Amino acid sequence: MTNTASASPSATDSLPEAPSDESPEVLIDFYRQMSFIRAFELRASEMYARAKIGGYCHLNLGEEATVVGLMDALGEKDYLFMTYRDHGYSLARGMEPGRVMAELFGKSTGVSRGRGGSMHMFDAVRRTLGGYGIVGGQIPPATGAALALKLRAEAGPDAEAVMCLLGDGTTNIGAFHESLNLAGLWKLPIVYVIINNRLGMGTSVEHAAAEPDLYKRGASYRIDGVRVDGDDVVAVRDAARAALTRARTTREPGLIEAMSYRLRGHSVVDPARYRSEADTQQAQRLDPVPAFRAKLIADGALDAEQASEIDVEADERVNAAVKFAQESPDPEPKALFDNAYATPVANAPLAFPGDPLLAAQTGPGQMS
Repeated sequence: MTNTASASPSATDSLPEAPSDESPEVLIDFYRQMSFIRAFELRASEMYARAKIGGYCHLNLGEEATVVGLMDALGEKDYLFMTYRDHGYSLARGMEPGRVMAELFGKSTGVSRGRGGSMHMFDAVRRTLGGYGIVGGQIPPATGAALALKLRAEAGPDAEAVMCLLGDGTTNIGAFHESLNLAGLWKLPIVYVIINNRLGMGTSVEHAAAEPDLYKRGASYRIDGVRVDGDDVVAVRDAARAALTRARTTREPGLIEAMSYRLRGHSVVDPARYRSEADTQQAQRLDPVPAFRAKLIADGALDAEQASEIDVEADERVNAAVKFAQESPDPEPKALFDNAYATPVANAPLAFPGDPLLAAQTGPGQMS
């Protein structure tokens, strides 16, 4: 199954008519989530500039429709593996905004206890098994998780599935092809989603890939691929739903290419000087958040005042998240080595494997 339709040329035309059976309440909720993610990411950028956030920081600005559509399709029992551009997905998956912001601040109340920062959001309860700092690092573990799901349960409409997010630049690394080969060979319940924002850092897809239609990459592994307009939240949701349904019921892996466009550089420290003025203006015209807002107003789903109230609410929620992060305690230095090893050393959290205490506890020949 393939769909080679590319993204529309302008913001006003980028969103097709919503299905007639789509309720206004659902569409308004989509906008509420998109507005909140936009406000959160703008504040994260501001907090980074004020040195409240350290390390790397990659934003979902311009990708909000893709984020919300994918997360709406994902079931509560499904597993999610993300890239390092993971803030928006974490929020849409249901993580507490204050704890996500606290993780960015490196605070002990963060979703990863302040140890992961921007690139490593994690929530086992919500089956969100991390953002990954290494390009493509999430793909083999996600494929392994899909293998585990297949081995422990039968296929069916209530079966679990895996969604693995990746960027366009990731499609040229070995782990991507090795994993898709095994997923196709073993018929694993996994959907790989390529977020194609057209630039791998500063290199365009056309300059990096001999075949720039990335959804076709699955053909060699007998995995159906589909391309979808990433600025259309409903289209993204529907494509992801269909692929996840196939993964659950028939154990057919899927590949989705969501055509998106980041509004800023690769990370907050990237000035994106490699982008032309025309390219920047096009990104602004394609901005899915104001486009979706305008469409909902034009279609009568809500009026301008209601839309503004949603935006104000988003800002207030972000303010509360920042306040929580600022007031949260830093991690205790003595906890630096906690959870460094799967089997902790009793009464000696700072001990390393090979230290005398550990050797005495495990006994001769038991060290791995």
